[in-house]
Amino acid sequence: MKNRDSIRPGFAAYPIENGAFVAMNDFENLAYGEGYTVIAGVDEAGRGPLAGPVVAAAVVLPRDYHHPDINDSKQLSPARRSALHDVIRSAAVAVGLGVVEPDVIDALNILQATRLAMREAVLDLDCAVDFILVDGNCAIRIDTPQKTIVKGDALSISIAAASIVAKVSRDRIMEIYHRQYPQYNFLKNKGYGTAEHRRAIAAFGLSKIHRKSFHLKEREAGKTTRQTTFTW
Repeated sequence: MKNRDSIRPGFAAYPIENGAFVAMNDFENLAYGEGYTVIAGVDEAGRGPLAGPVVAAAVVLPRDYHHPDINDSKQLSPARRSALHDVIRSAAVAVGLGVVEPDVIDALNILQATRLAMREAVLDLDCAVDFILVDGNCAIRIDTPQKTIVKGDALSISIAAASIVAKVSRDRIMEIYHRQYPQYNFLKNKGYGTAEHRRAIAAFGLSKIHRKSFHLKEREAGKTTRQTTFTW
């Protein structure tokens, strides 16, 4: 089995200028330079909510693809995310989705459920990939060379595209759930633990799509401002 979080020996440490990467496709170009030809970016949406699935997306973009607005989905308005979702779907070589529902999240824990969603997203691609760029610091359990990148959705266009697809796809799922459970206002909160959502839980109890293993006092985790230096 190949090393899940490495690429071929000889990669130089990535050059950083003033703490920022030079371009959003530099990680992709590093991998292309090592002989990889089909590169997927992978990211997730929905680790922190009290209700609904965790959704991951895998996106393979054409080589040298560029779009000035494709960046971390959290930095985009809902309308812009939705528009870019359609742009990405149209331009991508392949897009895969992985959806892990609340009962599986409760059985596994959110970290393992997220990794499972990412694996399912890669397996859902309709083309074979030979390298994966993964947002965060946990590799996917799959026999494909890969690189984990903290804050990757702001550093890699492939991961940024995946973050947009994952976020928009999950939001649309929650909009469907809103029709089933309007008392929780999933249309607005998307399952996150807003004050209004918590009041609804107190009034109506938990629905079938609430994560029973999540306590109301829990806050969305995993958002650190620490910037790391990446080596390949």
